[in-house]
Amino acid sequence: MNMLELNNVEVAYFGKIPLLRGISLKVDDGQIVAILGGNGAGKSITLKAVSGLIHNELDHFTFSGSIEYDGHQIHNKLPEVIVRMGIIQVMEGHKVLDDLTVNDNLLIGAHTCSGKKEVRKRLDLVHGYFPELMELQQKRAGYLSGGEQQMLVIARAMMTRPKIMLLDEISFGLAPLLIRRIFEIVKRINFESRTSILLAEQNVKAAFSICHFVYLITNGKVVLEGPAERLKHDERIKQLYLGLSKSNKGNATP
Repeated sequence: MNMLELNNVEVAYFGKIPLLRGISLKVDDGQIVAILGGNGAGKSITLKAVSGLIHNELDHFTFSGSIEYDGHQIHNKLPEVIVRMGIIQVMEGHKVLDDLTVNDNLLIGAHTCSGKKEVRKRLDLVHGYFPELMELQQKRAGYLSGGEQQMLVIARAMMTRPKIMLLDEISFGLAPLLIRRIFEIVKRINFESRTSILLAEQNVKAAFSICHFVYLITNGKVVLEGPAERLKHDERIKQLYLGLSKSNKGNATP
């Protein structure tokens, strides 16, 4: 059974301006799947459709199609329900709770844990992936560097015991060495915790370094899909990569 599947998903702004035009994709159990595309291609809104965050904007968006998770329809469920089912989204832009400490940010992600023993176990787990956060436990999150904040939001998502993590532009604004390290950690999380990943990225080289399957979207439509090993040599991917390299010099590839 496919763990997550989108079937002909269409989203329109005010019901008139199409943002997604029949998106169909799937994430099998244990996979890292990348959605590649430029700004405005529809990557973020695809993740919001899966996580249910699009419901926060229902006054402006219309939705059609279906989204299934382990055989259950989830496109009409609220975000908090979807989180409890094991799907958590890491938003673009290092969205920490600035005035809270690093530890308090992590504990907010522990709301799905059943008791103190499990919370401690989850904290030990995320500190194993991100040892810096242990040293920064009492520091206010708003004073962290961009890289530290990115580590924190991924760690906070891990505190929810996710079965699927939706990662939105996690390379954004980071230096090449830090991008490489964070992507290596995501790959470890996938392998060691068997957490499936749906990754929306402009950084094509970083995405290909860890993903199993790729969807390239343009103007809200899937224009190319296939296994990463095959598509990383495709000329259309290379053209996208080169175009992004020229227009996003501040978001360098590792």
